[in-house]
Amino acid sequence: MNYSLHIPVTFLREDKKYIAYTPVFDISTSGKTYAQAKKRFDDLVEIFLEELEKMGTLNQTLKNLGWKKTRNEWKPPRV
Repeated sequence: MNYSLHIPVTFLREDKKYIAYTPVFDISTSGKTYAQAKKRFDDLVEIFLEELEKMGTLNQTLKNLGWKKTRNEWKPPRV
């Protein structure tokens, strides 16, 4: 499945690592560099959504995370 999303992501530097976090999915990952953290985050979001789709829980999980569905489009919560 191919997803096109614009979600807020915060990048933080902790010691020698970079942390990528988004409150709209409440997920995070890290990397040794900013580029690695960004790549891992992109991969994580894709895997997260694919697994929810496979399990048939995508709609319920998005709703539980505060997303709103209008027509056929999901809108993330405001953060």
